[in-house]
Amino acid sequence: MSVRTVTIALLAVLCALQLLGLARAPVLWAPAAITITLAPGEITTLGQRDLAAPLADPGHLRLRRDAHGGWWLRNASSEKKVALERGGETWRTGTAKPAAGQQLRIGPGRYDITAASAREVSFDGAGHTWRFDGATLLRDGVPMAACPRASLLARAVARWNQAVPHALTLARPLTFGGSLYCGNRLGAAWAAPASVVIRRAGGELLIEGGTGDGERMPLLLSAVDLAEKEESLAGVSAISAGRTRFEVHASGARLVLHPQRQVAMYPEPRALLPQGVHWDWRQRELWSVPVAIAPVVALLGVAGLFAWRRFASCASLLVAIAGIGCVLMLRAGMPAGAGVSAAVGCAALWCCLLAPGRLATATAAGVLLMAAGLLAQLELGLAAMDSSMLRHFQKTSALLAIGLGAGTFIRRQWHARPALVPQKSLEYGFAVLAVGALAALLLQVAFGDETGVFDIQPVEFAKLALTVLTAHCLAVGLGWHAARAGATRPWRWFRLGAPALLFLALTGFALVQVDDYSPLILLGLWSAAMIFAWSLASKRLACAGAVTAALLVAVGTIAILRTAGAQHVADLGFYADRFMVWLEPARHPHTGQQLLLGARAIADGAWLGSDSLLGLASIGQPGSSALQVPAVQDDFAPSFFLNRHGLAAGLALWLLQAAFIAGLLHTAVCAYAAGSATRNFRQAWLGRFRCFALCGGAAFVLGHFALSWGTNLAIFPVMGQPMSFLSAGGSHLLFFICPLLMFSAISAQSLEESQDAGLCPT
Repeated sequence: MSVRTVTIALLAVLCALQLLGLARAPVLWAPAAITITLAPGEITTLGQRDLAAPLADPGHLRLRRDAHGGWWLRNASSEKKVALERGGETWRTGTAKPAAGQQLRIGPGRYDITAASAREVSFDGAGHTWRFDGATLLRDGVPMAACPRASLLARAVARWNQAVPHALTLARPLTFGGSLYCGNRLGAAWAAPASVVIRRAGGELLIEGGTGDGERMPLLLSAVDLAEKEESLAGVSAISAGRTRFEVHASGARLVLHPQRQVAMYPEPRALLPQGVHWDWRQRELWSVPVAIAPVVALLGVAGLFAWRRFASCASLLVAIAGIGCVLMLRAGMPAGAGVSAAVGCAALWCCLLAPGRLATATAAGVLLMAAGLLAQLELGLAAMDSSMLRHFQKTSALLAIGLGAGTFIRRQWHARPALVPQKSLEYGFAVLAVGALAALLLQVAFGDETGVFDIQPVEFAKLALTVLTAHCLAVGLGWHAARAGATRPWRWFRLGAPALLFLALTGFALVQVDDYSPLILLGLWSAAMIFAWSLASKRLACAGAVTAALLVAVGTIAILRTAGAQHVADLGFYADRFMVWLEPARHPHTGQQLLLGARAIADGAWLGSDSLLGLASIGQPGSSALQVPAVQDDFAPSFFLNRHGLAAGLALWLLQAAFIAGLLHTAVCAYAAGSATRNFRQAWLGRFRCFALCGGAAFVLGHFALSWGTNLAIFPVMGQPMSFLSAGGSHLLFFICPLLMFSAISAQSLEESQDAGLCPT
């Protein structure tokens, strides 16, 4: 039985399971509109149950209607802020922009703001003059010394912020409280550390109340307590509370809220509501298509009929257009039903699988891994009793359609008319790719945070650019080495390696602001893999042995840390809190809840899943113990998969992942062998380039697999890395996995003649 036949059969089963889950999904209801009716002077407090907001506090919003009929809102939550959208700007309660002449009071402490702008703020207090620019705090014009227990990384960032222009600084907040004057801490012995924070956000400085170690300190700005400050709802178009967004429409005595994003679902249209609150219900529709895009769907259908003779070439492009439409509908707040998203995602998988040419192992395994990931995300969405999990599935399906649809279209065009791009044009393209990735990283540093910028993760695109640029440098460098015509001159190697080294350094530096070492560990694994591949290609076996020894030492270190006591690890002072939670999660139940809940979910799944039928009995049904795990759709997606389908299905998933990595490496070896067998410099470069690009991509994917499984199975401390194919990582899927899969398929397709000639090892 051929690989294609087996893959088609397995993909058909996985797609059928999606349809089965949609067919078995129960009818659920959610509020389409929440109407609050108040008389002038009346006040009401609404919370989690009244707003159908799963992550809101029991009493989150305090609404008041004044004597003139105006509506006012105050945040009644002590920990979670409320965001208001007015005139295209987003504003959070409990925050304020500093202005000259204002007086900031924190308990008995007083600070007079003398000058303020979007770039920096100056104030007097505690016997000194202070100036803060969003990155560095100056006392009487001099930066303060680093805090006693500050890490080497924090000290390096502080030095960087002091040395570079303001536009290149990394945002670091100023905190008030505690007894230390150091770094960006302004001591106030009567307040807990971080009781008040001044931070840079969206290109401006904001004052807000901090955590204060759980102790709220009144923050008065010009005699107004920011936490108690009411906000007028005049001109407000939307508010967000507990990650649930509400469109706002005020009309006289009625205030209507339309819930969007992460809305609680109910088995029947009934709920106990306070007086003056009324819900209009709507049923969850899994196969709905918004009326606004119905003409577009009809147009695509007509275009498909007219293009029937060339449907194989146009189908993938139509799938990509459908994916773009789904993304736009999702962003506009009127997403298509989950059934439509499933159809679009499955169509993308079939377009990729049925593309012309021999089906390579990596392509077959990658398509099946994507199908398994879509099924797991659909199950997660149908199991949850709120709309957010299903939204993750819809976004992943749409991005998969865009990535695979466009990639398959390019692959078909390449198969019909192979193009030979001039070398100089390729190098210009690599330069544009690198500059684009650097620009995206700088945007994240300037305007984003650890979650990304503009709803994307530039780091994923940077991984792709870094892999491509480094593969080009190594391929050309080995060509010089093989020619032995002045190729050993150090300046040539420096000129060739400098772009990759510079990009590697900037990528690592940009990852600093993530405040998590997992991306740096991932980058380290990739670097080791590239050095190992280069060592084998250049026949430097001693270097390859050194890399292998270093990896074995790292594995041994992890094993030693796992058996060491928590106190011994804490004495190391490196990531001590996370290591202690990892080694003794029962003693840290709050911070270790991901680890504990994930382990409990995996134990409930056992070998055959929580239903003892590999998840077939529970498919499409709500409820799962894994839903309690934080970030179950991202970092802990494997815990849900093992809970629902069991360790037996987990073993099958591991085999597919191993087949994908092995397929990439096999294609890489074939490419290198074909390049070594030719006397044409361009063909030799292309073979080496394909080899190193595929090795780099395989290294990144293997790193994601290892870190994610290690986190879910408690082999490593909890580190925030999604699992490729399985987690709801949209940027990772669109900017890295799909390009890697298409590049692998095109490379395998181009190497068919070389494989038939016996140049590729079997």
